Amino acid sequence: MISILILTKNEQQDLPDCLKSVAWSDDIQVFDSFSTDKTIEIAEEAGATVTRRVFDNWAAHQNWGLQNISFKHPWVFYIDADERMTPELARTIQETVKSAGDNVAFRVQRRDFFLGQWLRHVQASPYYMRLFRPHKMRYERLVNPVSIADGPVGQVEGYLDHFPFSKGIGQWLDRHNSYSAFEAQQIIENRRKNPDFSILKAFFERDFSIRRFHQKELFYRLPARPLCKFILLYVAKFGFLDGKAGLTYSILQSIYEYMIVLKTREYCACDQRKTE
Repeated sequence: MISILILTKNEQQDLPDCLKSVAWSDDIQVFDSFSTDKTIEIAEEAGATVTRRVFDNWAAHQNWGLQNISFKHPWVFYIDADERMTPELARTIQETVKSAGDNVAFRVQRRDFFLGQWLRHVQASPYYMRLFRPHKMRYERLVNPVSIADGPVGQVEGYLDHFPFSKGIGQWLDRHNSYSAFEAQQIIENRRKNPDFSILKAFFERDFSIRRFHQKELFYRLPARPLCKFILLYVAKFGFLDGKAGLTYSILQSIYEYMIVLKTREYCACDQRKTE
């Protein structure tokens, strides 16, 4: 009753264990961005159906997949190659879709692991909308896309385990270097579409999409934003309780935030020179 969607790009290391965790499904769709390693071979040997498309940005890529991939079942579970579905979650979601009612999507709790432990406290947001009816779901933003369901959303028990450092710190930094460029572009694009920022709208605007824009813009305008990010994760969210892993992760996230700040400044300066 549930199809599986896996996005890949050179995932020969992580894909095998991901596929094992969803092997209960008879419709596994691997949506690949022209991998140059053994990703496709591994997927096909596991019986998955492979669709290939050149990656442009996260929202456009994911939206294209939902609109063009022929899923066998009315429900889809989206999972990345460095994630694993626990047996409990696999059982729960299969039971959930049998009595979904009016819900068109469900959030699941993800556990991020680093240095061999679960980042129980420092993780920014543990809930993600991963189980949904594909025609009722869409994504927005160039990177770290926002999931928008056209209907009621529920929540299911069980964990989705995530191993973002499975390929090492270097790969994590390389990936987030790319992400930071998209984030900077997104910030500039948002300001072009809606140049008037209001603190009042960030808290009191009734329209959710407008309120969300001004809340994000408020965060983007904070002084010493990388330091604020560190304090939020390590102090406000009790990341210090995660020990060395929590400290290291908070520092890495602050570095990522600083990369976004620098690239936003750089892109704005380039735009200004073009208009002069």
